[in-house]
Amino acid sequence: MEGNENHTQDLLNLQEFDEEALKAESAELLEMRFLNGENAAFSRTDGGFVSLKTKDTEGRPSKEYARVGVYLTFPLTNPEEFISIREADEKAKEIGMIEKLSALPKDQQEMLREQIKLRYFMPVITKVLDIKDEYGYAYWNVTTTFGSCRFTTQMSGDAVIHLSDSRLLVTDIDGNRYEIPDFYQLGVMERKKLDLFI
Repeated sequence: MEGNENHTQDLLNLQEFDEEALKAESAELLEMRFLNGENAAFSRTDGGFVSLKTKDTEGRPSKEYARVGVYLTFPLTNPEEFISIREADEKAKEIGMIEKLSALPKDQQEMLREQIKLRYFMPVITKVLDIKDEYGYAYWNVTTTFGSCRFTTQMSGDAVIHLSDSRLLVTDIDGNRYEIPDFYQLGVMERKKLDLFI
């Protein structure tokens, strides 16, 4: 009988512990932490990644991250502000937010800009040579700022998104992105080929 009571008490203690851990994790997720030159130091690892050391409110070393991910919250409109720094695992839990990149030392700004360019690599389409529509897919043959390129998009869904009246974002079936900065700067025949999506 006493063994059952102990077992029940152990389960209750475990439940309370899990509940407390969950509450603490929830509070941490809801708390917005801004990173700047005073409480964060970014450095490059031997493998070319970015690591982070943070400090607490007293300026004491707080936590070290061997590798972090750099994400833009507004990738196409404001690449210098509100940059999310996340743990480099599959969960990508946010460590903090950089309100303005300029709040960091110059060498760290450049390091993070380089990471942003790698993550958000997006060639600009300068010429649309051909677009063929077959079986629900569009097969593109274009010239970009990085040379000739062929890729495939779905005909339905959001393969081509209007970012403004003239600016377009094209996403292929592999998730690669391409930009057309000004639809009206393309030739008449090129615009006609894009009529499938406009």
